[in-house]
Amino acid sequence: MTPTPINLQHKLSLFTDQWSPKIIAQIDDYQFKLAKLQGDFVWHSHPETDEAFIVLAGQMRIDFRDGDVELHVGEMLVVPKGVEHKPCADSECHVMILVHEGTVNTGDAPENNLTADAGAWTD
Repeated sequence: MTPTPINLQHKLSLFTDQWSPKIIAQIDDYQFKLAKLQGDFVWHSHPETDEAFIVLAGQMRIDFRDGDVELHVGEMLVVPKGVEHKPCADSECHVMILVHEGTVNTGDAPENNLTADAGAWTD
């Protein structure tokens, strides 16, 4: 089988919903997800896995209980497992997220209207 390239812009064009990461690839038990973010998310942590954010378009901020980190296009941040955080974006931001398979976007926060299907793939 010949591997096929994944076009990130095309995959991003397949959905409009925000705060709903879509799987585009998987390596072993880690998934690459694309998401569109705007506004404030919920405070949460992922007790069992790290979470990496890579900004593809726009900019975002990740709030931590002891400060915040601004991320711009081409920048990446790894949030260590168990660290409480809250992503935010003043205007729409496109990100790639790398997480362990089955990780729910709202982590250990109670299920709410921002909780997405952890197994949703793009077409």
